[in-house]
Amino acid sequence: MNEQKDPMIPDGKVNAIDTDYQVGQDNILVKLGPFGLDIHNRVFLISGLSIVAFVLITLVFQNQTAPVFSAMRGWLTSNLDWFFISAANIFVLLCLALIVSPLGKVRLGGTEAKPDYSYVGWFSMLFAAGMGIGLMFYGVSEPLSHFSSALSGPVLENGSRTDWAPLAGATGDSVEAARLGMAATIYHWALHPWAIYAILALGLALFSFNKGLPLTIRSVFYPLLGERVWGWPGHCIDILAVFATLFGLATSLGLGSAQAAAGLHLLFGVPEGQTTQIVLVVVITLIALVSVVAGLDAGVKRLSEINMALAALLLLAVIVLGPTLVILSGVLDNLGAYLQYLPALANPVGREDTNFLQGWTAFYWAWWISWSPFVGMFIARVSRGRTVREFLISVLLVPSFACVLWMTVFGSTAIHQVVQDSYQAAASAELPLQLFQMLQALPLANITSFIAIVLVVVFFVTSSDSGSLVIDTIAAGGKVDVPVAQRVFWCTFEGLVAIALVLGGGLVALQAMAVSTGFPFALVLLASCVSVVIGLRSEPRG
Repeated sequence: MNEQKDPMIPDGKVNAIDTDYQVGQDNILVKLGPFGLDIHNRVFLISGLSIVAFVLITLVFQNQTAPVFSAMRGWLTSNLDWFFISAANIFVLLCLALIVSPLGKVRLGGTEAKPDYSYVGWFSMLFAAGMGIGLMFYGVSEPLSHFSSALSGPVLENGSRTDWAPLAGATGDSVEAARLGMAATIYHWALHPWAIYAILALGLALFSFNKGLPLTIRSVFYPLLGERVWGWPGHCIDILAVFATLFGLATSLGLGSAQAAAGLHLLFGVPEGQTTQIVLVVVITLIALVSVVAGLDAGVKRLSEINMALAALLLLAVIVLGPTLVILSGVLDNLGAYLQYLPALANPVGREDTNFLQGWTAFYWAWWISWSPFVGMFIARVSRGRTVREFLISVLLVPSFACVLWMTVFGSTAIHQVVQDSYQAAASAELPLQLFQMLQALPLANITSFIAIVLVVVFFVTSSDSGSLVIDTIAAGGKVDVPVAQRVFWCTFEGLVAIALVLGGGLVALQAMAVSTGFPFALVLLASCVSVVIGLRSEPRG
């Protein structure tokens, strides 16, 4: 990357927005001993103080907060499942429409802009930031869960069964249950989540690199709000983005610590439980702090490339050591099953498979939406110089196929162990342990399990330091060159929020906060679709 070039200065023709707003004009400079802060006086203070209060209340009233989190998650997913599914469908359709439309010729950063990163570095960063911990946590557990549901046939609330519900169409048929289970899994990890990320990332890159506005969420809404975007409407958007990002990250960090703790217990006898998870969160947060201080190129980029290398090594090991022919033949078959069942899985109304619809899909879409400010801004920062078409194809299709490959390798291996080898250890284990139990049935189990633990930790670190950079940019009014102390603050509080949620209800609490912040931010994302189209239509196409 060319460090001498200001990324906010376009190359070639653009249609910049004429505004009197200056990046950082609402910021205040604070001196705390040797440390300096350059913060947006409203966004930082309101979001920062609210998060500090949340951590304190959750830690002090642990017993009281757990049932609140559980009730919150249940109400949101059961009453708003149709909304989350409809919103995600809109994001996918818009991305596909932009790819084939003339607007796809618009170049981010100007008509003469060149990419800042190679394809390898770019793919590594967007994939590692996008969903690394989730793939590790759910790569075995989700296919096994859907396979079991499809094989036995879900029981509906009235005790009856239906052949229409996506997960009730393969009762007693292990082959079709495997296809349906893999299709349902891929549905949650392919086009829809990446479309959620892509829409916001495209808006951020367009309005920052082409329109000359600050790299912050509010800038995307200039076509709808005009100069009011610099007032309280914009403040509220950025504050909500900070909340969504922090709690979405905390969910992933909590899952990562639970899985790393389960692996350490299996391999080395380290005691399981909250204490081990908290120690892991603390230690890994400290490692993330080192990466945060190092910055985007020296820290995040290197860790992302390490992630990709380790992930490729683990993937290759399972292919070679596992049922190789089943895995290789399953990639295209699973992709075909996904496309076959996609209309039923994406249908937002008239569904009877409430467990799958609410317990899985609604939660996932809310989680991805809560992650979108973090992943979207991170992708935007590293995507300058790409055309809209190149950007969307790369962000939408390439990672989707990588997720199909990943889920096929790990999910098909686990299902094959259950069906062909009658190996039930993975299927009967707790969610954080299922990956390691699957690996235990393969040769070189201790080596591959150790690689998996390291990979979870590195994904954990990458998510934490990337998230700190993103949250800090939002809370600094769009500034990208701010004091290191601010990034240290946000990285520290990501860890504290994860600890608070682990103590305040575990996995249910983590999921509840992801869903509760995902709903209001889904409304923000839907509005951003209109802004993105308006912004693209005014840009020169080179």
